[in-house]
Amino acid sequence: MNGYESTILQAALLAAALMLTAAFLLAFLRLIRGPSVPDRVVALDLVAVLVVAAVAVQCIAADQPVLFDAALVLALVAFLGTVAFARYVERSGRDD
Repeated sequence: MNGYESTILQAALLAAALMLTAAFLLAFLRLIRGPSVPDRVVALDLVAVLVVAAVAVQCIAADQPVLFDAALVLALVAFLGTVAFARYVERSGRDD
């Protein structure tokens, strides 16, 4: 990789990190202020997805492909948690 490609990659990683930070702050606000429990659970799921994205960005920045395994496991656990909560809400019939 030459110097020009490296500069573009560093700029892209910085832009991705800034956007992920802004998205994380907005999702955290929704997590705190969410008017109902399902809103908070969706915000928590979004935070988990943003953490997975941040791990992926760090993986690219550090050139450590082994970190993708951690991101994959975190994504699967977050998905299973969201599905479990959706089944709970469906069975209980509540959405406060």
